Amino acid sequence: MSDHPITVLGAGIVGICTALALVEKGHAVRVIDRKAPGQETSFGNAGVISPWSVVPQAMPGVWKQIPNLMFGTYKPLSVRAQSWPRMLRWGLTFLRRGTEEQARATSDAMSVLCAPSIDLYRRYLTDAGAARLVKDAMYVHAFRDGSNVTLSSLDYTIRREKGADLELIGADALRALEPALSHDFQAAVLVKGQARATAPEQICQVLAQHAAALGVEFERDAIQSLSKDGADWVIRCEAQTFRAASVVIALGAWSRDVLRPLGVTVPLMAERGYHVEYPLPQIDIANSVMDTDAKVVASAMEGGVRVAGQAEFAPLDAPEDPRKSARLRRIAKAMFPDLDTEGEKTWMGRRPSFPDSLPALGQIGHHEGLFANFGHCHYGLMMAPKSGQIIASCVSGRPPNEDIRRMNPMRFAT
Repeated sequence: MSDHPITVLGAGIVGICTALALVEKGHAVRVIDRKAPGQETSFGNAGVISPWSVVPQAMPGVWKQIPNLMFGTYKPLSVRAQSWPRMLRWGLTFLRRGTEEQARATSDAMSVLCAPSIDLYRRYLTDAGAARLVKDAMYVHAFRDGSNVTLSSLDYTIRREKGADLELIGADALRALEPALSHDFQAAVLVKGQARATAPEQICQVLAQHAAALGVEFERDAIQSLSKDGADWVIRCEAQTFRAASVVIALGAWSRDVLRPLGVTVPLMAERGYHVEYPLPQIDIANSVMDTDAKVVASAMEGGVRVAGQAEFAPLDAPEDPRKSARLRRIAKAMFPDLDTEGEKTWMGRRPSFPDSLPALGQIGHHEGLFANFGHCHYGLMMAPKSGQIIASCVSGRPPNEDIRRMNPMRFAT
């Protein structure tokens, strides 16, 4: 056995939570990333921490919505030309998951990771002296046309069956709850018992500092290759070479490229999201508010009001599309007419998305000592703490108590 530290590749929120879980089990741990902790995809998410985000993207009838998503008023979905060859196969797999039976089975697996998210963050952040970074909130699903909104739809039924407390309210109650929201919105579903991150990037930084205080080594280096040498894994980076008996790949959308030379192929797509943030908004938002038509989420952060959304499938290194940020600006003002847009900041990140809305979690095929913890799609922030705990059990040679078979990294192999 090697005496080299267990090495986590990736210092996003998933990698950081993995390192914390491993060091709590008594392991020596190293984390490698080309950037400082939390500076990629984890930096700019919408901040929703929800035990009830257990509804997959592929739902019955989703295929009917695709034309409107791509060509309708808000255009929340787009595919760059270079990504279409891979997108066609990914999309067919996605559509095959769009049955009630598949949706319910996927929801069960999602619940394993999402259900304990608030409690785990509160424990980690309290230990780190930064409990203020997570606040109680509701998730407000706001509708312009409330005539057809019902809690008996499959997505809300699934949430209620999992234990969510939901309430359907009309325009007056919505206005009392979120006065800054446009009067165009006529109804909302309140998903209660949730929380929101007031600064996702600070959560990453604080937890990384906490992990370092517990003995985790953080190395800033660009990973070049991963290979096996006897009992050890060899991680060659731009400046240094490291050895480890066990490696956890938590590189998000970049994980696919590291695995390909090992003969492991996974249908992982880079699904880019954007946000605009307004540092002096002159409005108050008490909860996380989703515009259900535009598919964006607005929330109050320590840096101002953040409006996040869009799903753009594109190569990892493709430049940002300025039309996305421009569209978010228009949506933000449509949602909150009194929003002060002075000094806005824009951002783009890359979600690691599998077609079934589940991550790759566990040992990777026959590669002893190599573990996956990536592909959390839209749910990385809330799935990260429990994913880290499960992987720590796997690395320690103790099968987790939870059923993670649907998250097998090789589940798409043919």
